[in-house]
Amino acid sequence: MNSTTKRPRRFTAITIAAIIIGFSFAPSDAADKPLPKSYTIPTIDLADQKERQVIIDREAGQYLGHPTTLLLEDGKTILTVYPKGHGRGAILYKRSTDGGRTWSKRLPTPASWATSREVPTLHRVVDAHGKKRIIMWSGLYPARLAVSENDGKTWSELKPVGDWGGIVVMGFVEKLRKPGRYLAMFHDDGRFFTRNGKRVNRFTLYKTLSNDGGLTWSDPVALFARGDVHLCEPGCIRSPDGKQMAVLLRENSRRRNSFVIFSNDEGETWSKPRELPASLTGDRHTGKYTPDGRLFISFRDTTHVSPTKGDWVAWVGTYDDIVNGKEGQYRVRLMDNHKGGDCAYPGVELLPDGTIVTTTYGHWTKGESPYIVSVRLKLAELDVMAGKP
Repeated sequence: MNSTTKRPRRFTAITIAAIIIGFSFAPSDAADKPLPKSYTIPTIDLADQKERQVIIDREAGQYLGHPTTLLLEDGKTILTVYPKGHGRGAILYKRSTDGGRTWSKRLPTPASWATSREVPTLHRVVDAHGKKRIIMWSGLYPARLAVSENDGKTWSELKPVGDWGGIVVMGFVEKLRKPGRYLAMFHDDGRFFTRNGKRVNRFTLYKTLSNDGGLTWSDPVALFARGDVHLCEPGCIRSPDGKQMAVLLRENSRRRNSFVIFSNDEGETWSKPRELPASLTGDRHTGKYTPDGRLFISFRDTTHVSPTKGDWVAWVGTYDDIVNGKEGQYRVRLMDNHKGGDCAYPGVELLPDGTIVTTTYGHWTKGESPYIVSVRLKLAELDVMAGKP
């Protein structure tokens, strides 16, 4: 994680043999005019509203970080996994059966989960015969997978998926139109894609496919690689009609805003990366549609000029805003992070009554180790605060 300078709390090379199936970059792609580094939409501050916050796990002197969540189909059971450490560390596991209001103790896990070297990610998958499973990825080399056949009651050991690896495996796992077929993406900087990899001055975005409901995965294919900007940690959002996919990308060189790519053919081909407005600039975008069709996207604020830089924030707007390069409606500071930019690899879940339960880690108490918290809200409440009719 990159450290950032804390702000006041209150606020009124060349083209690299890059491949995007069907595209190759020209030097002009690296030299396009940067967008503004600040935004004009308002920010709502929820950081002091303790009644919205639920502490999921906290341990004195122990770094707890990088959770992901999964809401089951009953609309009330939420699972979460997170490492006992900064990315690397034993995977901890908890369950809520009341929509995130209360949480279990740490649940038993297979022995191999203690050997995890990267951020774990949870995903619901369904095969062509309708069999539901949950898969959990653990990255670096080799990328490994654990599987639950009973909604997380029991799990398999972590097992290698292939002779490859990467960073934040997987940023997302997206169901495709063909039953049992899934698309996933991750990135690497040369260190972890192979057994003896070495860092290079570019980030490569990869895709991999599953045809059996997430149990096995194809050898990854490079979509593009760039050294002028470092695009990584993909987060996928489908258009409201389901025909287009947008993937929001972290820009890790910190030279530019975040970027977005689009696919109109179920991930076969992708547009060239396009810079996003400053209002959507951050790390590890995770979003859900709300009942009125708007998007709530949660992320770490890495905007170059922002009163909430380094905090856990969210963006509220529409899919059309993303397509058309608009700023959106407003931003939300969910919690105030007290150590640089080390926070916010969030899960976002939508309950049947429209409540958003968003979960992440951060340095929520000055001088103490980070811990796991969720925040509960409804967009109607935020609209009132924002003065929306």
